[in-house]
Amino acid sequence: MFKQRFITAIILAFLFVFLLVTLSPTVFSSLIILVVLVAGWEWTDLANIKNNLGKAGYLLLLFLLLTTANQTLGVHGIFDQQLSYQFSAAALVLWAVILLWIQGYPSSAILWSPRPIHSFLGIILLVATWVALTAIIHQENGQWLLLLAITIVVLADLGGYIAGNLFGRHKLAPVISPGKTWEGFLGALLLQVVLIVIIKALFPSAELMQIALLVIPVALCSVIGDLFESMLKRHRGLKDSSSLLPGHGGVLDRLDGVMAALPMFLVVLTKTNPF
Repeated sequence: MFKQRFITAIILAFLFVFLLVTLSPTVFSSLIILVVLVAGWEWTDLANIKNNLGKAGYLLLLFLLLTTANQTLGVHGIFDQQLSYQFSAAALVLWAVILLWIQGYPSSAILWSPRPIHSFLGIILLVATWVALTAIIHQENGQWLLLLAITIVVLADLGGYIAGNLFGRHKLAPVISPGKTWEGFLGALLLQVVLIVIIKALFPSAELMQIALLVIPVALCSVIGDLFESMLKRHRGLKDSSSLLPGHGGVLDRLDGVMAALPMFLVVLTKTNPF
């Protein structure tokens, strides 16, 4: 299982970095729409949308909203960073509500589990993820900033996985995800400290506190995103969002942390850019 997970991770990382550095921001963000649509298809299972017509309608609505966001933000012209910031800030308000739902599960399920609400959540969060990603990559040195944002999420996931498996004893959220532990959470944060030190070494002029204020909140948000998808899968009795990625499950299983982290990264970067 670990070998399969590792091989898939290496392939995905290579493909992501290759496309990120070779494609223009406009083409890359347009390509990511396809990834978001795959994630949307997986969300229909989480939302218990069973018939093919309902799934197709959901994907069509998601595509139309992504296309609308593409035009409204000026992806093919002058990009509207202010509007993308406002959208990401609003998404963070939603993520704050989601954190309360996570803490209140299973009682909170009465608020978000009805199919229309669950489906609407998926649309909003997936569009918000794409908006934040597109806004980041359209900034100066945006490709490297996006790579940094994804690296934070990957290190949080990796640190949690390694520390949780080696030292995990105390459950972080046993009702939602029995496999997640406080030791894993601390492992995720420990790798962020390492990343902060590396960034400071690469950019000596950057303020250490500003780097930390960018990295740590993003890492924490990635954990919230991970717990949120775990809660959705727990409620539906699913282990993975799909079996599309060997050893990892589905696209949503790779995007869960990213969905919460990218809006936070954009908001913090806009207000406090250490670079």
